[in-house]
Amino acid sequence: MSKELTFKEKMEKHFKILEQYVPIVARVHGEHHPEFFEVKSVFDAICVKVNDDTDLTEEFKTLRAITDNYKVPGDVCETYATVYQLLSEMDEEYHKAK
Repeated sequence: MSKELTFKEKMEKHFKILEQYVPIVARVHGEHHPEFFEVKSVFDAICVKVNDDTDLTEEFKTLRAITDNYKVPGDVCETYATVYQLLSEMDEEYHKAK
């Protein structure tokens, strides 16, 4: 039987990937998707807050608004889609844990 990952476990699992992918996606797609710069900014805030065990409710609310609930634009690469998928998973797990 497989165990579901907690928010903290998902964060640890996905964090290294997101730290690599978010700046790359911002650089590659930011010109055509300027909202991703906002995603990067919120992700950066999450990075700081998660280390302090600070509440992330507003950050995830902001991400859902910016990304239209993590809807992936049709003209982006798999890396962009992966970032949204990982952020969405962490958002969902965070709210389950609350």
